[in-house]
Parts: sequence; structure tokens; C-alpha cells
Amino acid sequence: MSAVWPVSRAAVRRRRVQTVVIGVVVLLSTTMIVVALGLLAASSGPFDQAYSRQSGAHLVASYDPSKVSDSQLTKSAAGAKAYAGPFALATLDLGSNGSFGEPESLVTVGRADPGGPVDRLNVWKGRWAAKAGEIVLNRNPTASEGFGAPTLGSTMNAGGQTLTIVGFAYSVSQSGDAWVTPAQMTSLKPTATQMLYRFAQAATNEQVSAGQAAVTSGLPSGALVGTQSYLGLRALATGEPNTFVPFLMVFGWLGLAVAVLIVANVVSGAVVSGFKHIGVLKALGFTPTQVMAVYLTMISIPAIIGCAGGTVLGNVLAESLLTRAFENYGAEGVTVPIWVDVAVVLGVPVLVALSALLPSLRARSLSAAEAISAGSAPRAGRGLRVQRWLSGTRLPRAVSLGLGLPFARPARTALTLAAVVLGVTSVTLAVGLGKSLTTYQTAASRVDAVDVALFARPADGGPGANDPQAPPAPKLSDAADEALIRSTPGAESVAASADLPMRLAGTSTDLRVSFYRGDFQQLGYRILDGRWFDGPGQVVVSERFLRQRGLAVGDTITLQSEGKTVRAQIVGKAMYNSGDEVLSNWQTLALVAPSLRASLYEINVKRGTDLDAFVQAVQKGDPGLIRTDGQDAGSFVAIVLATVVLLTLMLGTVAALGVFNTVILNTRERRRDLGMLKSIGMTPAQVTMMVVTSMTALGAVGGVLGIPLGIVAHRLVVPAMANGAQVEVPAFMLQVYPWSLLLLLVVAGILIAAAGAYFPARSAANTTIAKVLHNE
Repeated sequence: MSAVWPVSRAAVRRRRVQTVVIGVVVLLSTTMIVVALGLLAASSGPFDQAYSRQSGAHLVASYDPSKVSDSQLTKSAAGAKAYAGPFALATLDLGSNGSFGEPESLVTVGRADPGGPVDRLNVWKGRWAAKAGEIVLNRNPTASEGFGAPTLGSTMNAGGQTLTIVGFAYSVSQSGDAWVTPAQMTSLKPTATQMLYRFAQAATNEQVSAGQAAVTSGLPSGALVGTQSYLGLRALATGEPNTFVPFLMVFGWLGLAVAVLIVANVVSGAVVSGFKHIGVLKALGFTPTQVMAVYLTMISIPAIIGCAGGTVLGNVLAESLLTRAFENYGAEGVTVPIWVDVAVVLGVPVLVALSALLPSLRARSLSAAEAISAGSAPRAGRGLRVQRWLSGTRLPRAVSLGLGLPFARPARTALTLAAVVLGVTSVTLAVGLGKSLTTYQTAASRVDAVDVALFARPADGGPGANDPQAPPAPKLSDAADEALIRSTPGAESVAASADLPMRLAGTSTDLRVSFYRGDFQQLGYRILDGRWFDGPGQVVVSERFLRQRGLAVGDTITLQSEGKTVRAQIVGKAMYNSGDEVLSNWQTLALVAPSLRASLYEINVKRGTDLDAFVQAVQKGDPGLIRTDGQDAGSFVAIVLATVVLLTLMLGTVAALGVFNTVILNTRERRRDLGMLKSIGMTPAQVTMMVVTSMTALGAVGGVLGIPLGIVAHRLVVPAMANGAQVEVPAFMLQVYPWSLLLLLVVAGILIAAAGAYFPARSAANTTIAKVLHNE
């Protein structure tokens, strides 16, 4: 091609840069779009497939056998599409089998076989229990066996009986921790009856609730002890991938929009700056369609390469996230749906080609004589009225000329401005997203809400009591330790707490219930709905806890521990991340474990108090109180923030590359004017200032226009991410844009433009007058 289309080395370098810019931009935007669409399309696929394959229960219900008979449960189950049960259920205390001295229990179900119309169990190792003294444990086939984990053929002491493990099965419904024969269950003294239901419609919480109402209609009051909806398990499984989807989608579309703008700018600039070459091509016999094809090919090749690379990279990243999220459902090597790859591979290059079509049509329409004369003749000045007005101001000459340059090419200026606007939009979104996430995580994890925490190991029994590496037990009683801390100079508030592993009745869910007394309202928990507990049988939970179990504030749950049961009302919703932690008070603890002492004292001190001296004073009274570290900010938030920062840097760089391309085109077109300015005394520094000023003005305007778009995107993305993560973001955590930050974001637009303009401006400034005249 170069033999018939003579081009300078500078033009070759310029086109190489443009090609690389297009390829990189398309690659990055394609990667983000593939990951986002892949996660969105496949986020619940493995779970739904596993649930369908095993006929998972839409609702697992536990009933009180003293209030309802098996025949009544069977009769009422006619309201379901399918059901299994009734099965006798008992929560077995493992006693000394607990690891690290922590008491553990097994929700054990009496079941004759693993099949049935609902919750067909996958017996993947060993066999089903066939006689008394045998037990089958619930374990995922993909889970790794930890040190000391039970093995096939080993025995375990559960419920005061020795049972031999004859098999491992997996329940996608999580309907139990273990299964025995119905005859064996009789000797284990069951405390509940389990029913498993599948409904004709169960896509929403409302539909599951309607199904529950149908199968419990007519049963005695208080017969239903607890339930577990499959939607809670589904939300737990899809939480992580769905958290990434919103911001990946937004960044992906922003990246694609920037790619389209830069492609249109590159092709338009190539046509305008290549009029002479177009004329030569047509004079040599190239048809108008062939000329248009030259420019479309110049854009399509790097776009196709970038799209192919982005599709491969996006599949790798999406599959990694999906495999990690759905490994519990046998989803090894989860793949992105094929339609996502097809749509992206076909759609992105077409979209890029369409952005190049209009300027390519201009190249096609030019006659050979018109193109050659347009390419060799000096350009008629545009925007002269604005430039003349600016020349009359008191601005430095280099600045006034620079401010007038964008008006010479309004279409190119508009494309460049749009790229800068999208770059500022990305930065604004990223900054707001980062502030919202860190603010939420700081509040949810109560970072810096407690000045110092002291741990007290139980002397006898309780978590950590049998750990040989545990610190010494406190020498004072629980009440005496709290009195000691409160009497130590500097203490302002003291909250004592004790943790107790418990089970949610009707499920195999392990919970950690934290029981508080004292000044617990000073610990930094934020109540989002309802109120704090003020009496026995009351709990406060998180948004994630409610969503995963289909509950709401005001509902009642049943908690079980060591053979004791307590019904508790959810009176409030607090801001914290755990879906397996429940907050309650000392009055509720008295109903379950009245002898349990506090294991943690969280203390806030008066301003100016030396924490080290305070702790030493307390430990002088009781050396068994050990200082513990505070909460961390969470690794997940760190991963999201790192991803956001990386994507923002990419898009900011891409926007700067768009400015870079525009400045190269402008300086090439105005090389005659630059030569004349230098010939009458303009210094290289003034030339650089003039060119950079022309772009920084666009950066300032782009900052002003991009900030509102970024704020709107932030208001859409953060709630969507919170919904995917099953948390609630208070409205005040969306107010993260003070005026000082908005000014900095305008500066960000200026920096993006200045960074893209600086190096081609320096190159133009260092070009000698002789070289300019030689090129002419």
C-alpha cells in the first residue's frame, strides 16, 4: 500500500498510535461487558440447576409434635405441588466431638431413604443408613476434608449414642446435618417434625409465603416452629457475583462509549488530515467504495482483535468469580453463556464500525481533484470571531490563542469533549463508590466505635475453655470484672457480652448469638428499622439475616442450644454484615444459659485517657482480662475498591488517549500556523502552553458536565450493589460529594485533558521552522 500511497514516518507512527488506542479501548470495554453480562446471565444458573436436579424443597418447615400430629401435617400438605415427610427431627449435642472445645450439634432427621418427590439426596460416598447405629452426614462433594474431619467407617458420639458413619450425602435444600433410620430416630428422642414442600409458584417471597399459608392453614396455633425458604439459600449463593454486576456494567458501557467516540474521532481526523492521500488514491484508480473500505478496515482490524482479546479475558474473569461463588453446588468450571460471547463478538465490532461509517462516507464522497486541492491548500480559519474576541482580552497571548483553538474544529472538539465527560463521569462514580463503601464498612464493622476491648476466657466450659493455647482465665467473677472496669479512672461506658452457638429451629443453620448487657447502645451499631431490645425474648438482626430467611422486623424465630429452646421476636434491624449473627440481651441469655459469664468487655474512655495506662490499671486488678484487636474493614470491600480504582485508571487513561489523538491531529493540521508563530518570536514554552490550554479548557467544561452524570450513576449503582450484597445502605451514605470534592473532580477533568495534550504539545513546540516549511 505504501508504494502507491506515500506516507511520512510521522503519519505511520500516528496511525500506529491510533491503532493501539482503539485496540486497547475495545479490549478493556469488551472485558468489562463480558464479565458483567456473564455474571448477570449465569449468576443463579448453577444453583437453579442443582435445585431442579435434586427437586430441592422450596420450603423446609419444622413443627412441634406436641401440637400437631403426622396425619394432620400430611392432610394439610395437599396445598403443595409435592411434599416429603413427615420426618422426625432431633438436634444432637456432639459433646466432646466439638472442635477446639466449642459445643457443636447436628440437626438429625429420621429418613428411610434418600429419594422421594422432594429433596432427593445425593449419596456420593458410602451408602444410606440401613439399621440402628448408622448415620449419614451431610457434606458437599466439592468441599475439602479438613484435619480431624470424620471419615467413612468412623464413629461419633451424638445424643449419648455411638453411631457409625456409613455414608456422605448432600442436600441442596440444607434440610439437615445428618440422617438416620426412622427406628434409630425414635431412640434419639426427636423434638420436632420436618416437612419438605415444593410449590407450583415459588419465584418470590410473596409466592413462597402464599404456599406456606396454604400448607399451614388449619393447623393448631404455635404448631409451626421454624421455616427455611430456598430463596434465602439462593440469595446467599448469588450474593457475591451479583454485587459485582452493577458497577461492571456501568464501567463496561462507559468504556464502550469512550471507544466509539475515540474511533469516530480517529477516523474523522484521519479523513480530514488525509485529504491529499485520498485524492492520490482516487487518482490512482481506487473507487469511492474502496477508499471507504480502507478507512473502515483501518478501524475494524484493531477493534476485532481487541474484542476477541476482551472476550477471552472476560470469560476467564467471569468463570473464576462464578466457580468460586457456586462451588458448593458442584459448579466446577462454570462458563459464561454462549449467547453472551456471540453477542459481544458480533455487536462490539459492528458498533465500532458504525461509529467510523460517517467520516468514511465523507472520504468516499470526495472527488480526486477536490481532495488533492483540499489537502494541499491552507485551511480557511474557523472560529475567527471567537479568537479575535479573545485576542482583545488581557489574557496572555498563548492562553488566548489556546482558548480559541477548539472553535476551529467544532465537531472534533465535541467528540473530544464527550470523551473527557465520560472520563470525569467514571472518576466521579469511582470516588463516590469508594467513599460509600468505606463509609458503610466502617459503620457496619464498627471500626473505631470502641476504644478498647478486653477478652475474658471462661474458666470452665464455653467456647475456648479447652484450648491449650488459650490465655489464663480471669480471677474475678463476671460482675466483679465489670465493676473493676467501670471503677477504673477514664472509663466512660462499658458493655459486656457473651457469645453462644445456637441453631435456628427448622433449619441446619448455625448462628452466633451475642448477648449484651450494660452500655451496648454506645458500641456503634446503627438501628435501621425497629428498636433495640429491652426485655427477654427479643433480638436484633441484620438485613442479610432477614433476606436469607425471608423474615421481617416483627417476626418471631425459635433459637435452640444444648436442648433448650427460646422463642424470640425480631424487634430491630441493625447495620452489620453478618447473616449468621444475632444480637440479644442478658435477659434472653438467662432463658438459655444463665450461668454463662461475659467473655468480652467493650469500653469507651473519656477524651484524653491513655489507653495503655487504662488497660494496665484494669489488668492489675485482674490479669485474666486480655486486650484484643478491633474490627477490620473487610477484604471484600478492599477487592471491590481495588477493582474500581483499576477500572477508573483505565478509563481515565483511555479518555486521555482520546485527547492525545485530537492534539496530534490539531497540531498536524496547524503546522503552518505554528511555524508562522515561531517565526515571529513565540517560544516553545508558549507553544506548549497554547496547545495544552486548548485542551484544559475542554477538561474544565468536561468536568462540569461529567460530575452530574457521575453522581446519577452513583445513585443507581450503589443501591444495586447493596441489593446484590443483601445489605441496606442508609440514605445519608449516598451523600458523599461535598463541594470541596466536586471542585477536585473538576480538576480531575482538567488533569485528564492536560495529560493527554502535554506530550504532543511538546513535540509540536520542538518542531523547527525549517522542518515545518520542508513538510509544506
